[in-house]
Amino acid sequence: MKSTSANSKTTAIAQKQPKGIIHPIVIYPFRQQDGYADLEELYGLIAELAASKESYARPITVMDRKTFNFKSSDKQFTAFRNDVIKKHSDILDTWCVDTCQMWYSGLGMAWERGGPNDVYWLIPGDFNYGSSAGKDVLSHLHDLPEICFELNEDMCIGEIATDQANSKQLIDTYGTFALLYAWFPAEAQEIRQYTERPRSEFFAIRHAFLQEMLNQRWYAYEQTVVMLLNAMFSKKRVTRFLVGNISDLPEGRESFASAIKQIERTERVLKNIWLERNEIKPVWKDQYRLLESKSNQIKRTATMLLENLLT
Repeated sequence: MKSTSANSKTTAIAQKQPKGIIHPIVIYPFRQQDGYADLEELYGLIAELAASKESYARPITVMDRKTFNFKSSDKQFTAFRNDVIKKHSDILDTWCVDTCQMWYSGLGMAWERGGPNDVYWLIPGDFNYGSSAGKDVLSHLHDLPEICFELNEDMCIGEIATDQANSKQLIDTYGTFALLYAWFPAEAQEIRQYTERPRSEFFAIRHAFLQEMLNQRWYAYEQTVVMLLNAMFSKKRVTRFLVGNISDLPEGRESFASAIKQIERTERVLKNIWLERNEIKPVWKDQYRLLESKSNQIKRTATMLLENLLT
């Protein structure tokens, strides 16, 4: 797989193909925080995208019905939904198990509207866009899907700027990547060349690659990891884009209990993918037992480390 960088933009390849359009998909916060400052800033960007019809498809906002039912008696929420969200995007109301299933619904709807040269841009709604750092991120966030066009990439991962003590970074270091190296060592090494955030909620994906992902099993959690693994399996072109210093953690860090759940989810997904790819092999049972034992050791080590770091 050829390594690429968003900092070395070349347009020669992209110019050989017809330019498509970008499909923005906003994932409305599953649990909305108090106030609308962050969402108002985000939908300021969405309004600009909706007005740029030559470059962007009509934006889609995915809203879980549990969120809607919980907030439906709130007059401010109703006004914001009707006067802002509905004005600048098409609302997809759906019942979802988790955020990644909201991705599935929104990306699927956008793909059905799109064409072979288009790019699909996922925009998570639960970040602090109203902060000074968040406003700065919004000012250049459109570069993320544009990189797919300019570099002819199959996928561009948005990477948040964090320090090594950031709770999400700690979970990815001691949990996500450690488990990836256990179950898929070659692919994990490749993924690490592209991103330190394999569970990023910011990404853009081209039409053909999204079609491949939509037509296979979709996971309701850790779907970015799944997409990155599939990109490595099929030698897709992947690059990354530095989003900036932004956060979706109101208290600034994950709880220890949340870290445990995230690690357990990641292992569950990786086990399923490994079994799907290896269960036809005659010696898969012995290999699986060895990998499962190694995986359990990684989880125990990660749990002990994160307990000290997050509590």
